[in-house]
Amino acid sequence: MGGSGGGERTPEGSEEQQKRSEIYTYEAPWHIYAMNWSVRRDKKYRLAIASLLEQYPNRVEIVQLDDSTGEIRSDPALSFEHPYPPTKTMFVPDRDCIRPDLLATSADFLRLWRISSDDDEGGGGDDDNKKHNSSSKSPSSSRVELRSLLNGNRNSEFCGPLTSFDWNEAEPRRVGTSSIDTTCTIWDIEREAVDTQLIAHDKEVYDIAWGGVGVFASVSADGSVRVFDLRDKEHSTIIYESADPPDTPLVRLGWNKQDPRYMATIIMDSAKVVVLDIRFPTLPVVELHRHQASVNAIAWAPHSSCHICTAGDDSQALIWDLSSMGSASGGGQQAQAAAEGDLDPILAYTAGAEIEQLQWSSTQPDWVAIAFSTKLQILRV
Repeated sequence: MGGSGGGERTPEGSEEQQKRSEIYTYEAPWHIYAMNWSVRRDKKYRLAIASLLEQYPNRVEIVQLDDSTGEIRSDPALSFEHPYPPTKTMFVPDRDCIRPDLLATSADFLRLWRISSDDDEGGGGDDDNKKHNSSSKSPSSSRVELRSLLNGNRNSEFCGPLTSFDWNEAEPRRVGTSSIDTTCTIWDIEREAVDTQLIAHDKEVYDIAWGGVGVFASVSADGSVRVFDLRDKEHSTIIYESADPPDTPLVRLGWNKQDPRYMATIIMDSAKVVVLDIRFPTLPVVELHRHQASVNAIAWAPHSSCHICTAGDDSQALIWDLSSMGSASGGGQQAQAAAEGDLDPILAYTAGAEIEQLQWSSTQPDWVAIAFSTKLQILRV
């Protein structure tokens, strides 16, 4: 990941040369904030990026790496205007292309966008979108259409802005959102209806992550990580509370998909990443201390239970091997060092500016994407 590759590659490059190329760069016409990988097997190297503009109209672009040229290209037909800057984007977690090709965004509301392209084979339950199809549609047209606008406030056409959301991989009809109005809302996107709405915290909720079919966790400006089980909506379990100083807001949460005992969180304006074991609440199992400025993003490896990537205002993306964390009870020196924050990353990459966004591709786990300033980079790790 510390490789020297650029965004260029010779078109006639051999397969070996292609494999060696480690970094591809795309420059957007605006500052990038929200960004995420496509999950579908038939859309490799596809990402959605969104603008951070201090105005009502913002933009979302869908870009794709062209394998043969090494260029990341935007499809103008799949670029669209978005109200306010999206706080997160996410493609439907549908590796096997069974469902419609959907992209979700959060801002003032949760929106679902339907992507139709010329190589669509009609797969994935097209019937919910027949109302958009017309006989005038040209067979080669690519387009994005708003499929659903979901407002969690039953009493008003307005709602508290959404800070984040997560799409449930195990049950893709469920999307959970977090809001500055202290709530988390679980949507059934097929019915376009609220399943559950919980007052989750005492202050703004900044992030939400699923840990299984009916279990999710959230972090908040009140400084706590809380876990909720939809079978018992009256109660939540506090896994961690920030202590230095107390009640410092927690801004991001990552739940380890390969080993759901572990989650990681970021403290506002802190260079530290806290890794938690939900079996032992309140005490971090590992603290990661090698960033030199505030950490902005975390991503667990989609294919390994003990690797995590972190990125921040020091322009660094760091990959860590946490394989020692499960052996803390054994009293090993490595586990002791990890618990005390003495762990070093195994890979480091320095970008050209503060890294605000980081995503690890679940379909192609050799690739991590970062966003800084107006640039999107994808890195082979």
